[in-house]
Amino acid sequence: MAEAFIVAATRTAGGKRGGRLSGWHPVDLAAQVLNDLLDRTGADPALVEDVFMGCVSQVGEQSSNVARNAVLASRLPESVPGTSIDRQCGSSQQAIHFAAQAVMSGSMDVVIAAGVESMTRVPMFSTSYLAQKANMGFYQSPLMNKRYNDQVFSQFVGAEMMAQKYGLSKLELDSYALMSHQRALAATQAGAFNNEILPVAVLNNEGQASGEMHTADEGIRAEATLEGIQSVKLLQEGGVITAANASQICDGATGVMVVNERGLKALGVQPLARIHHMTMIGHDPVIMLEAPIPATERALKKAGMKIEDIDLYEVNEAFASVPLAWLKSLGADPARLNVNGGAIALGHPLGASGTKLMTTLIHALAARGKRYGLQTMCEGGGMANVTIIERL
Repeated sequence: MAEAFIVAATRTAGGKRGGRLSGWHPVDLAAQVLNDLLDRTGADPALVEDVFMGCVSQVGEQSSNVARNAVLASRLPESVPGTSIDRQCGSSQQAIHFAAQAVMSGSMDVVIAAGVESMTRVPMFSTSYLAQKANMGFYQSPLMNKRYNDQVFSQFVGAEMMAQKYGLSKLELDSYALMSHQRALAATQAGAFNNEILPVAVLNNEGQASGEMHTADEGIRAEATLEGIQSVKLLQEGGVITAANASQICDGATGVMVVNERGLKALGVQPLARIHHMTMIGHDPVIMLEAPIPATERALKKAGMKIEDIDLYEVNEAFASVPLAWLKSLGADPARLNVNGGAIALGHPLGASGTKLMTTLIHALAARGKRYGLQTMCEGGGMANVTIIERL
């Protein structure tokens, strides 16, 4: 079977809700990433055979197949198709898996995996609450409710359940959140993100360029202190989760180009990384956020590896309780986890986060001269993807 290689990886810097990326239509923002992947590889646009794009809130400006619409807004020819993927927060990580499977099968040679989410312009849960407002019902069906005793599936409840199950205190969560900001700030000041960030213009409310460029993640709090984080209101009385130890709402677009050996020859480029292993699992949808733990265990077993073999890990910081529980359960090295900060500081643009984490992982491995990286994230419905890559 052919192998899958990543030859380019890029992302916009994260934008805060109502911030420096809010003037962009998400289709046009995603198109900038597609164009940048062409620029980074010098690829003939006609060589791209498909675009898989993750997006969670596929309604409004992100509806009607945002992947295809992004192609039509980019320099790619209209002969390039596109399909939109919703595996909740793992949507664009799944896009990577679909792209890898396509080129490994030999049915395609050059594919783009990408993600986009404008959480400013298409707020989280829009697909659900707009449908309910229009009297179109709710996604939890009678048979689902019967199977799970009418429990409402909630990531916020799941985050609290994770903290309780793994014995994580609020102090541990808040301390981790502070570290995320500190690492992200240090990485930004050291220029660690420079090679992965695609600068884009800051647009005003009319969509016109303001003359400024967006080049740095907007959510990093340079002035963050443990005392300040500890003072943030609890999401539920008696709990440990707050907005300060959870991921930030974020606008952004990200992408990678995935090819096989024939694709490498056609493009005439050197690969950045090889996709070594891919795992996807379903798990308990009530605790919901625990799936990365058994998914990582399965991935390591199937890959014939141990956690000690992995040089860097990117575990999405949907809530601080997720990476901390993952570390505790796997016995992993905290110094290798989210070394440039994570979604608590950098933001979590939902469907764009999978390729965002992959982009950061590839560049972090290169900067440190390391070999193996592992990426995983919790996903709505109790699922998880794991991707292991080898830097080349």
